Amino acid sequence: MNQLETKTQILDKESVARKIVRMALEVAEQNISEQTLVIAGIAGNGEVVANCIAEELKKLTTILTEVVTISLNKKEPDEVTISPNVLLNDKAVLIVDDVANTGCTMFYALKPFLSARPKRLQTAVLVERSHKQFPIQTDYTGLSIATTLQEHIAVETEGGEITGAWLY
Repeated sequence: MNQLETKTQILDKESVARKIVRMALEVAEQNISEQTLVIAGIAGNGEVVANCIAEELKKLTTILTEVVTISLNKKEPDEVTISPNVLLNDKAVLIVDDVANTGCTMFYALKPFLSARPKRLQTAVLVERSHKQFPIQTDYTGLSIATTLQEHIAVETEGGEITGAWLY
């Protein structure tokens, strides 16, 4: 049986939209006293999720949001960069990715923040799996799902929108 035959949708576009709104509400509630929130999306789908959360936050709160992109090579994470370059000192930071599996990507994404002095550091993912190998816990999760080590989660995007999440 090939991969396409065993692909199961776990979130459709409407479900994703509801999850993003709920996550944005939680972020707004937990950061109500903040003037600025830096939302750092991990390049690729994490960036799309970060932009979706930022758009919802603009509707919900007056907190100034700055969206940046964290770029890293997941296989060779020696160099991790943030663009555009923003001041992080004394600001709340939210690191966002599409799927948390082992915690490895989120762990390495923390690297640029170690030389800064953010006020607080938070994490958010659209889908979280429970196979942690690194000490990373997500603060905001759209969907938490138990999977086997052989199964994978893929979040699909199109034109800056999240169209769904699949288990295969």
